[in-house]
Amino acid sequence: MRVAVIGAGIVGLACAEELVCAGHDVRVFDPDPGGGATRAAAGMLAPAGEAWHGETDLLRLGVASARLWPGYAARLHADSGLDVDLRTTGTLLVGQDHDDLLHVRRTLDVLETEGIAFRELDRREARAEEPTISRVAGAALLPEDHHVNPRLVAAALLRLVAARLVRARAVVTPTGVATADGRSFACDAVVLATGAEARGLVPAVRPVKGETIRLRAADPPTRVLRARVHGEPVYVVPRAGGEVVVGASEEEHDTAPVASLGTVVRLLHAARTLVPGLETADVVEVTARNRPGTPDNGPLLGSDDSPGAFRLVLAVGHYRGGVLLAPLTAQVVRSLVEDGDVMAVARPFAPSRFDPRQSIVGPEHRKASCA
Repeated sequence: MRVAVIGAGIVGLACAEELVCAGHDVRVFDPDPGGGATRAAAGMLAPAGEAWHGETDLLRLGVASARLWPGYAARLHADSGLDVDLRTTGTLLVGQDHDDLLHVRRTLDVLETEGIAFRELDRREARAEEPTISRVAGAALLPEDHHVNPRLVAAALLRLVAARLVRARAVVTPTGVATADGRSFACDAVVLATGAEARGLVPAVRPVKGETIRLRAADPPTRVLRARVHGEPVYVVPRAGGEVVVGASEEEHDTAPVASLGTVVRLLHAARTLVPGLETADVVEVTARNRPGTPDNGPLLGSDDSPGAFRLVLAVGHYRGGVLLAPLTAQVVRSLVEDGDVMAVARPFAPSRFDPRQSIVGPEHRKASCA
């Protein structure tokens, strides 16, 4: 089949690579591959750490995708020659003070209900597991929450689909897609994977700004730390070469994402309080990008059944889970393109769960900018 994938972040690239492997004729359109939310992502594969009341379906989706990652990372390494720095040392969920710890325990209640492994730690046990942290009220070890370097994942996927990449902004047309310079491509299917920019066709998607700070530390943590520090959420993610990614900010807005002084100061203060050794770390980079949020925080994985010359498949709205959900999303999209059965764990995320008039703009409005 002739398939156009609009958007070359980690989700779009994963979908394109899956479709290429399945033998389809694929083109990927993006003027800045890997430059959107993927550029800022911390790369946490953390369904347990993200668990919250009322989001059971999303937790199960994340767990299913997390289980794909060891094999997926190994295959990307073998096929592209790039090691994507998958680390399986688990995640420490930390409460700095008593109130913070109560918030941690609310997450643990969800995990216990779902039968997901964790080990609760007192303050001494927490520091024994991670000596770089300060004196905290308590923590929980999430042994199945891991992390990967999304920039390396994107680079590996780009190597694998390089011959299919069109570095241009694309629009959906009544027969397929077209680029700004007038080139048109007739398609059997169009996969929309443009993150927050999908709102042009999918009103259910909204931009939520997030900021990450990259540091270089002499004594970084040994595993991911997800914490509340006197009410402030923060994560600290170690990577190869002493790199540490700090983040967790969220801001609802509708403008171009720009890092703000107040947010950067709050994140650094929380990270330094949690890991005192970061006081001497070098600041390498500050990045702001829009995450694609949805009303229930879950992705939109489905196809538009409106009459038309091609099938429009949605792979948008991944919010904080784009990296985690990439390999599973790719499998779902392949099923949708090929008119196959979507796996049961992904069915709750069909766009039809929202008001159809609000989830996808109809075919008469399909000509819209999408990347």
